[in-house]
Amino acid sequence: MRAFFDPRQLDHDPQMFIKSGAMMPNPEQPERARVLRAGAEAAGAVFETPSHYGMAPLVAVHSPEYLWFLQTIHGRWQRLPNATDEVIPNVHPIWHPASYPTGAVGQAGYHQADTACPIAAGTWTAAYWSAQTAVSGAQAVLDGETAYALSRPPGHHAFSDKAGGFCFLNNAAIAAQVLCTAGRRPAILDVDVHHGNGTQGIFYERGDVLTVSIHADPSDFYPFFWGHTSERGAAEGAGCNLNLPVPFGTDDAAYMPVLDTALAAIAAFNVDVLVVSLGLDAFEGDPFQALKITTSGFCRMGERIAATGLPLLIVQEGGYLCDDLGANLSAFLTGVQDA
Repeated sequence: MRAFFDPRQLDHDPQMFIKSGAMMPNPEQPERARVLRAGAEAAGAVFETPSHYGMAPLVAVHSPEYLWFLQTIHGRWQRLPNATDEVIPNVHPIWHPASYPTGAVGQAGYHQADTACPIAAGTWTAAYWSAQTAVSGAQAVLDGETAYALSRPPGHHAFSDKAGGFCFLNNAAIAAQVLCTAGRRPAILDVDVHHGNGTQGIFYERGDVLTVSIHADPSDFYPFFWGHTSERGAAEGAGCNLNLPVPFGTDDAAYMPVLDTALAAIAAFNVDVLVVSLGLDAFEGDPFQALKITTSGFCRMGERIAATGLPLLIVQEGGYLCDDLGANLSAFLTGVQDA
């Protein structure tokens, strides 16, 4: 299996994280990438440095003003009196008003959905190469190969003009758009423990990409406001978004029939390529402690997904530091290859 990663993705080293009102270390650490790479290599993945495709794939998904914000905000923030090292918003609009703020503080609130996406000096470089990693994976799939994109920082909480939940550029959406532009009909299957709200938002009114997400029930879990079964898409995308929330504590036995439902929907959409937003944070030992998928469960998940026979791009999302993080990725990729 071809795999992609660029060491510049380690430049993002976030410090800020608040959970239930308490400050704690940010779980989206650079060490995740090192552990995941070792896990992928244990499954036989051979890593390459991603090619450089420039801004065009990013502009196809994200708004120009948002991309300019990500590139410039840290330097502009540092010019504020008593500026913090990381850009962290302290005000958010209740809705997007017709006006656009001119200053760094207002723009941070406009473009950052929460405080879990702090922007530091290395954030743009890391996010940029994380996206190039996903684009390189999409190109490998167009060449007829299965590919794994070790995209870190992750992307599925990023909307077209908004960061959130550790995410800045929506790597899976960018890859799917590359596939669309090449004339393919993709589906995105998100198996992260958190709903892929940014991915849903990007494609919600489009009928050319099916988005499916299996995730812990968001009624009392991030991202809270998205990921419910009533969200089915709108306009040309009506019926092209499927959310399959599962109860807290869902284990392998209860999860697999839900995965089968997702795969049946993908088959019915008549797609010709599948992008998997692979979160390993559904693991029973993950710090978020929401679902109870085992290491062998990830292997079975990979087998079932690969059994569709669809060309496959795997884009890394969540999965946080614990003893079995690398083993869980290795199990998933082994399942894919065994199928």
